[in-house]
Amino acid sequence: MDNNEQAEKASGANKRKRKRKEIAPFGNYRNYYGYRIGQEFEEDPRLKVLKKEWFEGKDCLDIGCNNGLITIAIAKKFHCQSILGIDIDPDRVEDAHWNLRKILRKESAGKMHSNTSKIEAVERANGLHDCTFASSNEQTKDISRDFSTCKEKDLSDTASFQQENFVQSWRPPQDKSYHTILCLSVTKWIHLNWGDDGLITLFVKIWKLLHPGGILVLEPQPWSSYAKNRLVSERTTANYSEIIFFPNYFQEILLDKVCHTSYFFLHSMVMKFRFC
Repeated sequence: MDNNEQAEKASGANKRKRKRKEIAPFGNYRNYYGYRIGQEFEEDPRLKVLKKEWFEGKDCLDIGCNNGLITIAIAKKFHCQSILGIDIDPDRVEDAHWNLRKILRKESAGKMHSNTSKIEAVERANGLHDCTFASSNEQTKDISRDFSTCKEKDLSDTASFQQENFVQSWRPPQDKSYHTILCLSVTKWIHLNWGDDGLITLFVKIWKLLHPGGILVLEPQPWSSYAKNRLVSERTTANYSEIIFFPNYFQEILLDKVCHTSYFFLHSMVMKFRFC
């Protein structure tokens, strides 16, 4: 086999490898939410149906956060007191930490440019563009300190991530509760991996974690999408055939089995429940 044949063979193998479908038994695809952004939308369209008052100044939980981009976007856009993203896959949680660091670096670079403009404006106002006085130095240093720590500190203190199996093993700190919990495009994977019992466990744990009057923002996947993923593992194949609580019953389950006072549809299959 000559060099050209070897190169063609290697190239074909690489193409087949790239085409091989990513296996993600828990829906833990790399960039699971990414297909929504960058083609038709600049940001995830679900952010447009969320309301600031559900998050502003509140403690929030994002179940199945994947790479953390939605979690971070909510922290930035709605100014949560805190938001914790949890995901079963340690690689996705590492991606979330990486994305948070990347956004913080970008914001820091933007603030440095803003600092320079602000300091120059102060110097010009004091007639000190070409000379320096101690009092002006102190003033500009104070401005620099304020601008360099403000937003970065807020976001890094607000958003955090943990690798956890919410259904089977996660235990929050004692007496911890949340004002708002998000569960976006997660129910199918819990359902396929842990069956109807896992789904009910999910809903009950959410109810126990919510403050009175707390909000669940739920985006269940339709039953038709289950069939596409039922073969990702032996467990999902077996559970698929035994499911009796189909997604169109979730509303009824939450109404009848779990205590709450109201719900409404936000957009498509995204629903908001307010628990008593």
